[in-house]
Amino acid sequence: MTIYLNTVSNTVINTVSNTAGKLKQACKKVSTVAALSFTLASFGGVGVSYAQNALSLDELLSQLEQGKIIQTEQNKSREAQFKAKVNQQQSMLSEMNNQRDNALLLSVQLEQRFADNDIKLANKTDALDKRLGELKELFGVLQQVSGDTRSKFQTSVISAQISGRGQFLDELAQSMGSSSKLASIAEIERLWFELQREMTESGKVTSFNREVVLANGDRKNAMVTRVGGFNLIADGKYLEYIDETGTVAELIRQPSNRYLASTSQLLSSKGNTTAFALDPTGGSILSLLVQAPDLRERIDQGGPVGYIIIAIGVVGLLIALERLISLVLIGSKVERQLKSVTASSNNPLGRVMQVKDNNPNLDTATLELKLSESILREVPKLSKRLTLIKVISVVAPLIGLLGTVTGMINTFQAITLFGTGDPKLMAGGISQALVTTVLGLVVAIPMVFIFAYLNGRSRNIVNILQQESTGIIAERAENAELAAQGA
Repeated sequence: MTIYLNTVSNTVINTVSNTAGKLKQACKKVSTVAALSFTLASFGGVGVSYAQNALSLDELLSQLEQGKIIQTEQNKSREAQFKAKVNQQQSMLSEMNNQRDNALLLSVQLEQRFADNDIKLANKTDALDKRLGELKELFGVLQQVSGDTRSKFQTSVISAQISGRGQFLDELAQSMGSSSKLASIAEIERLWFELQREMTESGKVTSFNREVVLANGDRKNAMVTRVGGFNLIADGKYLEYIDETGTVAELIRQPSNRYLASTSQLLSSKGNTTAFALDPTGGSILSLLVQAPDLRERIDQGGPVGYIIIAIGVVGLLIALERLISLVLIGSKVERQLKSVTASSNNPLGRVMQVKDNNPNLDTATLELKLSESILREVPKLSKRLTLIKVISVVAPLIGLLGTVTGMINTFQAITLFGTGDPKLMAGGISQALVTTVLGLVVAIPMVFIFAYLNGRSRNIVNILQQESTGIIAERAENAELAAQGA
């Protein structure tokens, strides 16, 4: 009410101020007109002529007096209106005071009623707690179990076959948690039934038809096989159940072939016992397996250095394959030559034996030199490119070591720029360091064994040539000695 009176007072003050301002403006106009008239009169004939054309001074004075009388009458009218409204404002003030007193009285009554209701509510709550007794703890456990069961159903693959279980548990948990409502016998039995059904279904392997979202985003109806409460499979691939959307989707990345083979065996088992790659965690281990990089991704982690090592290994393998085929063919021809008396030029041993046939009259010493020359001519053909295989077996681990150093440099640069807070930033350099080392050893170790094997076959052929050469020399020396004795 005080605010209202202040508003009325401010209105009156503003009205009086406006009236005084208008009076001041009127006085200023009179002074201005008088000054203007005096100025015009002082200018002579031209000014007088202009004043006569407009208004005379008496007329101006008369108009000013009339305006003053009119302004006075307006001010009196306004003052009378203001005095008339004073009584009205007083009545409004009295009315507002009455409303305030009534509101205060109602507030006191409501406060008293609230206090009485609070006491009644506390008494009824105590009475309810006494009547519930141990049942209160039972309903508390029931609410907790329903919440835990809902969390279990969210990740259970059984929900892919049996839908709508989570909605009932959500309603039960919310109704018991948000109010004092107690669960009914039907709801308790329904909760027990859902728990029992979850336990029963987790021990079954069943198939059912439903829509599956493929890895490329397409949808199709497929026969889905559920292995207990652990895995879902269809068409030889693992599936996952997404509770948020209620869909069954094919894993974007599947685990390795040895795990996928077990799914095909299970689908074709027709009820017989078969081995199956089971995920006892319901998908956690499987999600880690599909994140593991395959062989191609492992190789890609090696970077350019890894590709160089692989290229060198392929070159060494091709050389080794060519040498192996060549030495096997030469060895077989040499073995056939050992069983034949006639020398053939298609093998090293035959070419060595032709030296004896082409020089029947040479003495033993000269023949020995010619045979040694023939053997030395055959040795490079038998051992060519074997040195390159040996070089590859030595260079491959050195290039792997280069990749290791490069990867560690990248790792330390990442640590310098980003710190050690995120291990993923260092994973690239560490992967390159380890993969290049592995690739270098993978190439070097087989090359060492291949070089040893091929070098051994080459030496065996050379030893056969040397043995046969020694035999030819011994035979020639023996014949020369017999001829000398006969003579």
